[in-house]
Amino acid sequence: MIKGKNSPYGTLYLSTSAVIAALYVVLTLPFAQIAQGPVQFRLAEIMVVLPILTPAAIPGLAIGCFLANLLSPSSLGVIDVVFGTIATLISAVLTRLIFQKVRRISETKRSIAALIPPVLVNALIVGTYLPFIIPAYGQITGALVAMSILYVGLSETLVVYAIGLPFLLVLKKTGISSIWQKSNNQNPKPKK
Repeated sequence: MIKGKNSPYGTLYLSTSAVIAALYVVLTLPFAQIAQGPVQFRLAEIMVVLPILTPAAIPGLAIGCFLANLLSPSSLGVIDVVFGTIATLISAVLTRLIFQKVRRISETKRSIAALIPPVLVNALIVGTYLPFIIPAYGQITGALVAMSILYVGLSETLVVYAIGLPFLLVLKKTGISSIWQKSNNQNPKPKK
C-alpha cells in the first residue's frame, strides 16, 4: 500500500521497479534461445547489480524474471517460472543486504562481494532443476545435475562480472545512483 509522498514505496520507487521489470523482459525475450537452457546467457542478468543502487530493483528484477520466463517462446514451464523467479528474488535481496552490511572494505570490493549471490543462487536453484525439465538432458544423474549447476554458474559469472560489474561502475560514475539516494534520504523512516 502506498501511504503518501514520504513513503519508501512512492512514485519513484514504483516507476523504477516497473522500468527495471520491463527492461528485464526486453533484454530476455529477443534472446530467448540463449537465455534459457543448459547454458544460459541471459543479458538481462546484468541488471542484478541494480539492488546495490536502489531497493526498487528487488521487485523489479523478480517481476521481470517472472514475466520473461512466463512469456518466453522457449518457455520451460511452471517450474522455471516459479523457481527462476524465487532465485532472482533471493539473489536481489542478498545482493542489497551484503552491499549494505559489509562496510569495512572499499566500495568496489563491496560491489564484487555483493554480486556473489546472483551467481551462487542461480547456479544452485536453476542449475538443479534444469535437468529435470529439459528433455535433451536424457537420464538424470548426480553428475548431470552437477554439470548443470556448473554451466549455469559459469554463464551467470560471465554476465554478472564481465558485463554487469562494468555496467554498475559506469552507472556510479554517471551519478545516476544519486537519484535514488536523494529520494531515500528525503523519505524518513516511519515512526514505530
